[in-house]
Amino acid sequence: MAKTLPGFIGFPEKQRPVVVPDSFFTDLLPQIDDLAELKLTVYAFWLLNEQSGELRYLAGDDLRADERLLASLNIESELRTPQATLEDALQRAVARNTFLRMDVETGDEDDPQRADWYFLNTAKGRRMVALIRQGKLSELQKIIPEEARLRVDRPNIFLLYEQNIGLMTELIAEQLRDMERTYPPDWIQEAFEIAVIGNKRALRYIQAVLRRWETEGKKETNGRTGRDSAQKQSKNYTPDEFSDLIIR
Repeated sequence: MAKTLPGFIGFPEKQRPVVVPDSFFTDLLPQIDDLAELKLTVYAFWLLNEQSGELRYLAGDDLRADERLLASLNIESELRTPQATLEDALQRAVARNTFLRMDVETGDEDDPQRADWYFLNTAKGRRMVALIRQGKLSELQKIIPEEARLRVDRPNIFLLYEQNIGLMTELIAEQLRDMERTYPPDWIQEAFEIAVIGNKRALRYIQAVLRRWETEGKKETNGRTGRDSAQKQSKNYTPDEFSDLIIR
């Protein structure tokens, strides 16, 4: 039986647009007959949209380690693992000519490593593939020092709440939307971490943390990791569990 996922609350007010070519809807979508392939294709548009520079591609190893993507494929079949479903979807997308696959050699001469890269079959993607086939990958990497890799995004605020606090309601969703409009994403994530580490899993507690930072300023973490900083700051709270909890 397929897993039941939490209901979708709705799109937040501020969203970055993702460019999807018209031909996806007019030409490609009617041809795709596999749900996993469709999910992978749509997800690829978002991943590539998050990258910058000329050399935009999807690394096979990054896709295989992408928890969000694997979670979306985990409900497709009880007979296959998400990893096996992903491999099948990749093969289908390549066979359909949506993706152009390149097996490239990375690393230095003493420690060469092979990797599978996937380019969207656009004019720019075909041009990059042609340059790699001509042996110009090293030249591309000199021009573009940082390879276009998948970005690790902060969790969606609704996901943060459901994973760490409890079940979502429309009233809570509206409060979360208001928090998202008011505070920076890194503040929100750190406030959730403080609540979890301090075992104060209440939205009012998180709101109190954010209000205190807003009025008195947020102390710098001095290079600490997010979790280390949250552990240190959680010790500075009074034992009260309600909304007047503050960092001293």
